[in-house]
Amino acid sequence: MRTIYDALRESHEIQRSLCRSLVRVKPESGKREAILEDLRIELAAHAASEERFLYAPILMDDMGLNPSRHALSEHHEIDECVEELMQAEYEGGSWLAKAKELYHLVHHHLKEEETKFFQTSGKILAETQKLKLATRYDKDYLRMKAKLAAE
Repeated sequence: MRTIYDALRESHEIQRSLCRSLVRVKPESGKREAILEDLRIELAAHAASEERFLYAPILMDDMGLNPSRHALSEHHEIDECVEELMQAEYEGGSWLAKAKELYHLVHHHLKEEETKFFQTSGKILAETQKLKLATRYDKDYLRMKAKLAAE
């Protein structure tokens, strides 16, 4: 059976791949904007659904309070970096520097989440919760991706 962690890791792999593409794409390819848009949607849909269906229940437990707060602050930091990158000139050198900053923020967050937060939350959640949360996360994640893509 698929748990919330399996669902989240699938999105994490998409995020890693899009981040790699973002920092490797050549300015003259004209693909920077499209890759950034795909990454923006992926990050936003993932974060919204993850916050609703993993962070929220973990926040209710004393052991999960500080790790959840930390993870939420990293989501905010990533959101701000995406916004700055979307405002930057796609052809400029500062764009690549900002893209690399986003790459590092995302990779740091995913590594920390997978090596620390998942372990802490795994002690808090019952096995049945992990399965139910995966279903709820998947449904919301797909809904959010469609909503964000339509905006």
